[in-house]
Amino acid sequence: MSAIKTCAVFGKFEQPNIAESAGALVPFLRQKGLTVLVQADARHAALGGEVEPVADAEILERAQLAVVIGGDGSLLFAARVIAAAGIPLLGINRGRLGFLTDTMPQDMFACVSAALEGRCVPDHRPLLEARVIDARGQVRRQLALNDVVLSKWETGRILDYETRIDGRFVNTHGGDGLVVASATGSTAYALSCGGPIVEPHLDVLVVVPICPHTLSDRPIVVSRSSIVSVRLLERADTRAQVTCDGAVLGELQCSDRLEIAPANAHITLLHPPGYDYYRLLRSKLHWGQGSYEHER
Repeated sequence: MSAIKTCAVFGKFEQPNIAESAGALVPFLRQKGLTVLVQADARHAALGGEVEPVADAEILERAQLAVVIGGDGSLLFAARVIAAAGIPLLGINRGRLGFLTDTMPQDMFACVSAALEGRCVPDHRPLLEARVIDARGQVRRQLALNDVVLSKWETGRILDYETRIDGRFVNTHGGDGLVVASATGSTAYALSCGGPIVEPHLDVLVVVPICPHTLSDRPIVVSRSSIVSVRLLERADTRAQVTCDGAVLGELQCSDRLEIAPANAHITLLHPPGYDYYRLLRSKLHWGQGSYEHER
């Protein structure tokens, strides 16, 4: 691994807790001889003149490492920015759960040093691609690391829609929408909708109805190589939108088709040395902290 000379730092620097961590990290990186890049539109005033604001295209060209300070949402945003360049991504958790940003602030300097020295645990996570295809064949596309979500929009009525997997009819659904999640995204929105926790290196997708109108409409797990296709059924007041990792791709109309397929891209997450996925689950989900544990 060649020496890292340029690092991109992402975060909502206007938030005091994130500005605090970034304000400590940037001088640390500069002392190690690194150039520090931030997005041109980032509110980086709190970081002083030690950062170089540049366009996203320049980050893709120059950065050899990316550090995200914030929650999982901030990491998902950064992942979309750098997905095309294969830049490894380290997350410092200043959010809530932190399944993806799994380095704690007190361990920031040690973990960044480990990343610079090549001692972090690389973790390759594949991306999904959402495609909305209209009646004229025009396509809108967007990448997602966690999930693609179809949800009702500006209406109190349920959505009626049908799903197909690799062209084969699966079901007709009624409810608030659908989550198609990668294994990485199984611990995000899909989990809150009753989906399973999937070990992140399994090559699968989770297809989870949101608030289905019938209890028999259950989540299913399919191969990641599958193409999941969704169409709305005609009914009055149907309004739906598609989001990818929380970012809006656009409205889905009854004449459109939504396809979710594997993307030809992946993100490399960097974890602290000694990373253990199951230890992370125990920590974030507070497993083993009930009365039985206290009795031992």
